[in-house]
Amino acid sequence: MRLAITRDVSRRFNECEITHIDRTPIDVEVAQSQHHGYVQALKELGYTVLELLAQADLPDSVFVEDTAVILPDVALITNPGADSRKPETLSITQALRPYRELVFIESPGTVDGGDVLVLDKNIYVGLSTRSNQSAIDQMNAKLGKYGYKTQGVEMHDCLHLKTAVTRVDDRTLLINRKWVDVENFEGFDLIDVDASEPFGANCLPVGDAIIFPVAFPKTSAKLIEHGYKIKPVVVDELAKAEGAVTCCSLIVEN
Repeated sequence: MRLAITRDVSRRFNECEITHIDRTPIDVEVAQSQHHGYVQALKELGYTVLELLAQADLPDSVFVEDTAVILPDVALITNPGADSRKPETLSITQALRPYRELVFIESPGTVDGGDVLVLDKNIYVGLSTRSNQSAIDQMNAKLGKYGYKTQGVEMHDCLHLKTAVTRVDDRTLLINRKWVDVENFEGFDLIDVDASEPFGANCLPVGDAIIFPVAFPKTSAKLIEHGYKIKPVVVDELAKAEGAVTCCSLIVEN
């Protein structure tokens, strides 16, 4: 099974939470069109896409990644750090029940899926404005029986850990080392973003390709030089809400 869960863009997308960038006007129709292009890219890479309807009163709900962490044997339903986003988990819980056993983060723990980087049995959680130590402690308690070890990672100047570093493959990470310390990831091969593209560290490997924004051509060229196939997408309107390519889907594989 190769399934991607997505959700269409809310009509109130302009009211999204903003933390580390300046708020600029968002053309919701353009954002919706770009999101449809993203969904099409997933389909072209061989994924069945479960397209959830937009949640009109939840501005950030297109960013489904923040509501869950999908592991091979279990799924963690998060407790998002922004209060406005907590209701997003309800429908995601329903969508995931057929595919995984579910465990839940409970208050006072908060964690956004965008802060969670899974590298085999090691889970790294960015200690951000959205994710805290209580959630990390709960993850160790709830996921430890599946063999996972969770640890916090200090980061700065960006919203989520996966703004600063993402998995390219089992041995390789794409990273902006100005926003996260590389010492956290000893033993991995690192591909640095181009210095002129600080937001270029977020990539989504699916199938035999990497979904990657056209907005970062120099970093894209680096990935291609390392032998990776790029599936380009236009997501600059979504990026105005601090979104990136991992944010817009939950990948479920068996």
